[in-house]
Amino acid sequence: MSKSGSFFGGPDLIFADKELLRVSHLPTGDRIIGRDTQLQELANAIKDAEHGRTPNNVLVYGKTGTGKSLCSKYITRDLAEAAADNGISVGIAYVDCFQDSTETQAVQAIGESLNTPETTISVPPSGLSTSDYYHRLWEILDSEYDVAIIILDEIDKLEDDSVLMQLSRATEAEKVQDSTLGIIGISNKIRYKETLDERVKSSLSERECVFPPYDANQLRNILSSRADAFRDGVLGDEVIPKAAALAAREHGDARKAIDILRYAGEIADEEDDDTVRVEYVDEAHDREEQARLSELIAKQPEHSKYLLQALALEVQQATGDNPAIPTKTIFGTYQVLCEREGADPLKIRRVRDLLSELAFLSLIEQERKGRGKAKGAHTVNQLVDEPELVVEACKSA
Repeated sequence: MSKSGSFFGGPDLIFADKELLRVSHLPTGDRIIGRDTQLQELANAIKDAEHGRTPNNVLVYGKTGTGKSLCSKYITRDLAEAAADNGISVGIAYVDCFQDSTETQAVQAIGESLNTPETTISVPPSGLSTSDYYHRLWEILDSEYDVAIIILDEIDKLEDDSVLMQLSRATEAEKVQDSTLGIIGISNKIRYKETLDERVKSSLSERECVFPPYDANQLRNILSSRADAFRDGVLGDEVIPKAAALAAREHGDARKAIDILRYAGEIADEEDDDTVRVEYVDEAHDREEQARLSELIAKQPEHSKYLLQALALEVQQATGDNPAIPTKTIFGTYQVLCEREGADPLKIRRVRDLLSELAFLSLIEQERKGRGKAKGAHTVNQLVDEPELVVEACKSA
């Protein structure tokens, strides 16, 4: 405790602007590294809005931490500014579909985001029917905007396609008269489009944009561009290269790299050290790993959590380092877990799909292996993280 008797009020010897190391921070264009191609693709898809015309809808794919949300927010903000120079009003709505997953929640969030003090339209958090929320959204669009861009982050978390059907056909169905709109849907699931109703698929998926993982050089440049989050001279020379190398080794996640750098600074602060040393990076990596795993697993469907837990339990019982567990073995343990939790187990085919999705998210790794001559092949599964961490994260998620 400080001499004043308070835990607060002392000078921050480590951070100059810690907000630069927050995931929610939206950087300027010169701080967005390695995404020129993807930004150009997004710009090409929605550029008609600059002149008041209907933009293309876009589905954006990529693993966590590849810049999907960041670039979508940046390019729409850039669009709105360019359109304003042409006398065109562009409204931007951002919806986290993990939080607002039902049709009513999603359309309410969109309406609330686009509403302005100038309207006399109320968009309360609850208390209206879904159709009333839509009517108020259409009123807001027609009265306030020439074009709206609606960003649906984690679009695969929506409970059904109803809101996509309404939004993607709003102009065609003349729900809006003096305005128009476009959708940017963001998903970690590369097969998301296959789950859509055919009518929605044809109207929604006009353009697709895939974000690949960052490499070590790109991650190093991303961290270097945010080094002014720290006070001059406090960052050890090897801190940024090591943080970048750890994140590049584990699937090129920029969010992971930034979090490791922030945690390393926090550890230095906790140790009353005036230097962020390279030895703090390993501890920061462990801290980030637990936080990332808990957050990612918390966002998975219940049966995906059961499958992760089943795989982790099988790994704990197996011998050798990083054992590979056949899907059928996981399925048996998964059925036991479902019975214990009072849930009806899914069919083996759906289980295979969920395991493939977990592999895409880099929570597990999969490989096809032969059983021997004329015996075909089967899929084996390996955990990326320690089984104890996975079990704990599944239980707390």
